[in-house]
Amino acid sequence: MKKRKVGMALSLVLAAGTLLGACGKSDDNKGTDETKGGDKEKAFSVGMVTDVGGVDDKSFNQSAWEGLQNFGKENGLKKGKGGFDYVQSKSDADYATNLNTLVRQDFDLVYGIGFLMESAIKEIAQQQKDAHFAIVDAEVKEPNVASIMFKEQEAAFLAGVAAALTTKSNHIGFIGGMEIPVIERFEAGFLAGVKAAKPEVQVDVQYSGAFDKAELGQSIASKMYSSGADVIFHASGATGNGLFKEAVDRKAKEPAKDFWAIGVDRDQADMGPEIVLTSALKRVDVAVQDLATKAKEGNFAGGEVVLYGLQEDGVGLAPINAKAANKDAIDKAVKEWIEKIKSGDVKVPGTRDEAKNFSAQ
Repeated sequence: MKKRKVGMALSLVLAAGTLLGACGKSDDNKGTDETKGGDKEKAFSVGMVTDVGGVDDKSFNQSAWEGLQNFGKENGLKKGKGGFDYVQSKSDADYATNLNTLVRQDFDLVYGIGFLMESAIKEIAQQQKDAHFAIVDAEVKEPNVASIMFKEQEAAFLAGVAAALTTKSNHIGFIGGMEIPVIERFEAGFLAGVKAAKPEVQVDVQYSGAFDKAELGQSIASKMYSSGADVIFHASGATGNGLFKEAVDRKAKEPAKDFWAIGVDRDQADMGPEIVLTSALKRVDVAVQDLATKAKEGNFAGGEVVLYGLQEDGVGLAPINAKAANKDAIDKAVKEWIEKIKSGDVKVPGTRDEAKNFSAQ
């Protein structure tokens, strides 16, 4: 009889311990997804490695990080291991190490941000075949890598239209970072947009050779403004911060003159409300969030190229500065060109050679 009572008491203790353990487990997994059975499953975690521009470059990397933050917020995740996070690269020698760091931390999807990370992504993807990667602005043909590409030329075309309809000197500038295909697409689209809106405008094209040298961006911008340019578009990452500084400084000294700057990737109006005309939007944030959501739902685009253009709302043009003299005319023209591009009536060139032979007719 005693043995029976002891056995029943022990069973009750074990049952209570199991219930308490289950309650503790539930509290420890707040923010994760629930299965149909009521148990908790591991949250889908996402990490990214920046290129040398850094996560606060006011441009490309920052836009990608904003997309990751949006994904985290949408899914109740926290910054850090098991949620969403980033690792910043100080040089290209850090890329492979940083990618491996995120893989070892068991992130479900690891982004490499930028064309410069192509070889590192390929190398680590081949070594870590069970991990999932995504790269922005390059194509890596591995089954565990999704490649995100954009029609940058379409956004740049609209920026070219805005610049051509704004300039009073018929002299504008383009500052590129490194001479790589993605920046050539920006250049080609910009040149075509200028030609379509106002063929007589001259465009001064110069490359800094870097995405993280604001001093070079400022030096190039200074020479362009001094030679008569009154609108300058940059596609150079953090190097473009120098363009904004130069425009702001000159505007402060000569408020009656135009020193317009056009931003890139994200709406860079915050870099100078008096001088930023608009920005060629490359919605890296939208693409990063979209791909992560699809991967979470079991639709990871491994081995595929996912392309974002005007039609997919992956690129566009930020609002025209209200202080622009002919804002209404620019808005109207931009809207008309967007419709022509989306309908397929106009195919925006993506290379310099195509831009030279471009005709909107």
